[in-house]
Order: sequence, then structure tokens, then C-alpha cells
Amino acid sequence: MRLRLCVAAAACLLACGAATAADARYSDAGPEPVLAHVFEQIEQNHLDVALQQVEALIKAYPKFRLAHLIMGDLLLARAGPIQAFGNKLNAPPGTLAGLRAEAIARLNAYRDKPPANYLPRYLLQMPPDQKFAIVVDTQKSRLYLYQNQKGTPRFVADYYISQGKLGADKTREGDQRTPIGVYHVTGSLSRAKLGDFYGSGAFPISYPNEWDKRQGRSGHGIWLHGTPSDTFSRPPLASDGCVVLANQDLDAISKQLQVGLTPVIISNSIEWLSLDDWEAERESLRKEIALWRTDWESRDVERYLANVMKKRQYWIKEGGRWKIAYEGAG
Repeated sequence: MRLRLCVAAAACLLACGAATAADARYSDAGPEPVLAHVFEQIEQNHLDVALQQVEALIKAYPKFRLAHLIMGDLLLARAGPIQAFGNKLNAPPGTLAGLRAEAIARLNAYRDKPPANYLPRYLLQMPPDQKFAIVVDTQKSRLYLYQNQKGTPRFVADYYISQGKLGADKTREGDQRTPIGVYHVTGSLSRAKLGDFYGSGAFPISYPNEWDKRQGRSGHGIWLHGTPSDTFSRPPLASDGCVVLANQDLDAISKQLQVGLTPVIISNSIEWLSLDDWEAERESLRKEIALWRTDWESRDVERYLANVMKKRQYWIKEGGRWKIAYEGAG
């Protein structure tokens, strides 16, 4: 008896394609690989295999509500055809829409993983005392964790995240958007201090930074935090501006966060560089900084201003290639 997915779930499956463990190019952390296999088995009408896989997924992620809903569909399919994804009695339509959006975001991110050993352009330099860095891609609803390995960022893991209900690019208080820029973790708040709404806890970040303030951006209270224990669905657009992770994922990254040191870079998209291109660009940046320092130390005003103007022209000419990494720095 064939399980008929709704259009949204089928689109997820087709977008993901026949994903297998051998296809993984970046990270198989989190539930996305198993979720992709489940949809593949459903499409091939291997419902018993799909049920076994989703049961294993729930065992590994007991609070993964999307997996519970899929298992319910698979069990109902034994009694008769299922015409829509989330065929659960009395399930609120908004909840099902959120689950569909979550499925699409998770599977699309799994399909579009960056190639192995590629690095985000924003992490060209990490000081020795900065052990880890976080890069958030709001377009893909994904958070990437990097470890500082003698100045070179090494990929550790990536996680599904939710952002503001109205998307990214925060400009004012209460606009329900997530800020874009370069920030730092400024504190650590435990579950005991916050209550259940923030799940495992929260890590405030430095929004608004100095650049935000100069741009007239307002607001406060932007955190990395977890989810309530009774959360049924966590769509990509779900918070009032914070970056929200599953409690299990927040627990994993919380061990690596350094208050006052860990950068949190939030971008609408990430430009990935091969290791060779990354090293070449970092070396070019080092030379530019060394030249700027020499001109500044010369105390020759004309020489220094000529250097500054040259850099301004370079940034404009290249379309602001480092805009987020530097203009947003606090």
C-alpha cells in the first residue's frame, strides 16, 4: 500500500534525490541523513524499511517532532492510503505547514552541502585564544561550528536553526527579524534562570554592535537559545529574531562557546572558498594589513590617506566582497 506524500514533502524528496551515506560531502551530523533515507524508502514504496529507519531516528532524537509525524503516517498507511503529509487527526493546519517547511529546509541543506574542505570566506583569521567560531546561513537555516586549528578553521558540525518570523536583516526593535553581521557571545544564561521557553539555556550576542548603531539599527535581546520542551514544530521562520536550535544541538555547541571571544557571524548566504583560495586570500589580506600598518606608523598623512582611499576603491570595485565580515564587526 503506497504512502502518498503531499506536494511539499514530495518536493523535498525530489530535491534531495537518492541521497546515501556515500554521497555525504560535508557532515552527516544530525537527523538529515536518516530523514533523507526515510523519504527515499517511502518513494520506493518500502514502507516497512522506512518505518524501521524512522523508529531509529526517533530513538536517536526523541523530541524530533517531524519524525514522530512521519511515523504516524507510516502506521496509518497500513490501514489505508494516506493522501497528505501529516495525516494526523485534529492536527492544526499551521503546525503541519511548519513541519513541511522544516522538512524542506532540512533536506535542501543536506542536498546542498558545501564541498569537503571548503571554508567560509568570513573566517580568514582566528586569533589563538579564539577556540571556536560560529557561522549562520539564514537562507539555508543552518549553523556551522568551526574549531581554530593553528589559525585555520576546521569544520566540526552543522545544525538546523530557526530565525525570525519575518526573516533576517534586522533594523529595528520588534521587527521579528534576525540581525545580519559579525557579533560575539556576551553571556551564558542557564535553564534555571530562564524557564522552559528557552530550553537548555541561552547565549546572548552583541547585537547591536557599533556598526549597527551607526546604521541606526535598534533592538536588543538577540540570543542563541533552545526550544521549549512541548514545542511541536520549529519552522525555519519561528522566533522573534533569535537564532534557535534544538536543545540537543545547543547542548553540543555550548561546551565550545567562550563568552567575549566566540564570534557569531550571521549572513544571508555564505561564500565558500577552496582551501587553496582561502589561503591565497588570507595571505593577500595579511599583506594589505601589513602595508596599512607601515603607512600608519610612517606618520606621513598623505601616504596613509592614499592607502585608505586605495582600499575603499578596492572594496567598491569588488562589490563589497568582505562587507559582512568587516563592516559588521563590533
